[in-house]
Amino acid sequence: MLLALTLAWTASLAWSLPPNPQRENRSIGENQREAKKAAKDQRKLDHRAAKKQRKAMKRYNKAQRKASKQQKRRYK
Repeated sequence: MLLALTLAWTASLAWSLPPNPQRENRSIGENQREAKKAAKDQRKLDHRAAKKQRKAMKRYNKAQRKASKQQKRRYK
């Protein structure tokens, strides 16, 4: 009986404690490293998006030239 009460009490205590909290006070170097990595990742994403945009623009211009060329052929 005493063992069951002890187990129940420790289980309830375990539920009331928060799981391992993360440290809020980090050293300056860690924050700087994270900021640099985040900036680098953002630059990569921006570069990829710009490249996609350039390729889309190139395809659009090519399609426009092709359509214009066919339009000229029809009315000759």
